[in-house]
Amino acid sequence: MSLISKAVRAAADRGSPALIAYITAGFPTKAGFLKQLDAISAVADVIEVGVPFSDPMADGTTIQRSSRVALEQGVSLRWILEQLASQKNAASSAGKPESAAPLLLMSYLNPLLSYGLEKLPTDAARAGVSGFIVPDLPYEECADLRSALNDRDVALVQFVTPVTPLERMQMLCKASQGFIYAVTMTGTTGKNVATPQETLDYFDQVRKVSPVPVCAGFGIRSREQVWKLTGHVDGVIVGSALVEVIERGEDPAAWLAALRGAPGG
Repeated sequence: MSLISKAVRAAADRGSPALIAYITAGFPTKAGFLKQLDAISAVADVIEVGVPFSDPMADGTTIQRSSRVALEQGVSLRWILEQLASQKNAASSAGKPESAAPLLLMSYLNPLLSYGLEKLPTDAARAGVSGFIVPDLPYEECADLRSALNDRDVALVQFVTPVTPLERMQMLCKASQGFIYAVTMTGTTGKNVATPQETLDYFDQVRKVSPVPVCAGFGIRSREQVWKLTGHVDGVIVGSALVEVIERGEDPAAWLAALRGAPGG
C-alpha cells in the first residue's frame, strides 16, 4: 500500500498534482481492456479500475453507462482479477518491468462480498492490486475488509467531503491508506466542479490533518482545474471526463498528458 503514497507524493514533488486515472474495466470492449490499461499506465501516476456494478450509487450517468456496457459483456470482478494476474505473469515471464503506476480497484461492496473476503486479498495481491476504493462502505463497517486486506498489504482508501466534521475528518484521514479521497462536492460523479476559495480552503484543511496524501475527486475535467488545485492537493482523480474521452473514441493517454500542461499552454 505504500506504493500508492509514494507514487502520489513523487508526482506532487515534481510541481503538479499526481494524476489518478479512472477507467471502467471492459469498457468499451473486454478485448481492449489490457491494451487500454497499458496506454494509460504510461501517463498516469496511479490507475483506478472501476468494477462495473448494476447500482453505482455514487456515480453519475457517464460511469453508469460504461458500467452497463461492461456488464452486458460479462465483465466481473473475477474476470478483472484474472486479466490483471495474466498480464502481470506475462510481463514477469518476458522479463519486463511492472508498471510504475500502482493499481487500485474501485468497487461497491456487493461484488467484494460475493467474491469472498477470505480469498479476495490474496487474489488481488497476486493480480498486482495495491488498494481498494469502496464508496458505499462506511468506516464504521469496514473492519472486516480492512483487516483482510491488511494481511496482504493492500490499502483501503477512505473518503471525506466538504461537510465532514473536523473530528471525523481527522479520524478518516488517520485510518485511510494510500491516500485520502477528498470529494470536491456533495452529489455524484461527472459534474463540472468549480473551485472557489472555500473549496481550496477545505482541501487545505484536509492536508493539514492528513498523514497520507490528499487526492481530489469528482468533477475534475480540465487542466485549469488541475492548475488551480496545485499546492492544495497532492493528486487529482479523473474519472467521468476520461471515460467520456474513451467513449468518443479519442486517445485517453494524450488527453491525460494534456492535463499536466499550464492553462493556455
